[in-house]
Amino acid sequence: MTVHGERENIPSVDKAEAPEALERFTDTYNKAYRELDPALASQVETGPLEAITTADLKAQHATSPGGNPKYPALKLSDVTYRIPRQVGWPKFFVADTDSNRDDNRWLFVFTRGGADEPWKAAYLSILSQDEVPDFATDKDGWAEPVPAEGPTPKLATRPDKLSAEYTDYLMTGEGSVFADGQSTSGMRETRKKFLRTPKFWTEYIDTPAQGAQDAPVGLRTSDGGAIVFFSSHHRQKQTMAKGFRPNPDPQIKALMTGEAKKAVTLTRVAESAVRVPAKDAADPKVVFLNRLEGVTAAKGE
Repeated sequence: MTVHGERENIPSVDKAEAPEALERFTDTYNKAYRELDPALASQVETGPLEAITTADLKAQHATSPGGNPKYPALKLSDVTYRIPRQVGWPKFFVADTDSNRDDNRWLFVFTRGGADEPWKAAYLSILSQDEVPDFATDKDGWAEPVPAEGPTPKLATRPDKLSAEYTDYLMTGEGSVFADGQSTSGMRETRKKFLRTPKFWTEYIDTPAQGAQDAPVGLRTSDGGAIVFFSSHHRQKQTMAKGFRPNPDPQIKALMTGEAKKAVTLTRVAESAVRVPAKDAADPKVVFLNRLEGVTAAKGE
């Protein structure tokens, strides 16, 4: 009997296939960093994680064209797979892992757009042991997904609106969606310090992520809320005062087009994991659990 993933509400991945996807990712990721080859990373990553990783590998390759054969391999263990039932494509699952890098939990979100496509990691979030939520499950033990699009009446905010709400908040300081913290009010305070200095002034432009590869994904938590993974885009233009010239570091120079005579514009991609409360929660504000950001392009003027 053939089960059609585009019509039936079935687990997003077979329990035996999920470990294979994680092993393929880890092996290829380690090879990519030994060889400093962005094309290898693109075989097992997509979306914001691919954008950040491939830019990092491109920059490192420019300064170390022979690769990095002594790269310490990433090793993942103690894995719990959060597999939701889903109808249609794309599908996703979360690998909740321990790593040999630190004492935190590394959560990888794997996605694919069809049965003939390979699983690729789209998001990575690094959470402390205490930050990993109690995920909700159905009667058969499968995780409960949050719809990527459309209203979700049981949540304080829509997952597909998070990127726009976040970037609008960073630009204006307005809105009541997000709780204060390092990635929200703290970031705005830090930016204020660099808007105008004796040596340079800075402009910021934040824009929401768009497109299927950057679509948010989420899983319900036992308290009625959800953990949502989403991405956002950020540009920062630093213009030097008269008598000063930009001096970007070697990795930024490796990504740069143009010549940095008086200004440098950096493009960054951020991937975030947030806790979205239930709509009727005592405090309905969205809380950032983790935010990873990387420079993906640079332009000199």
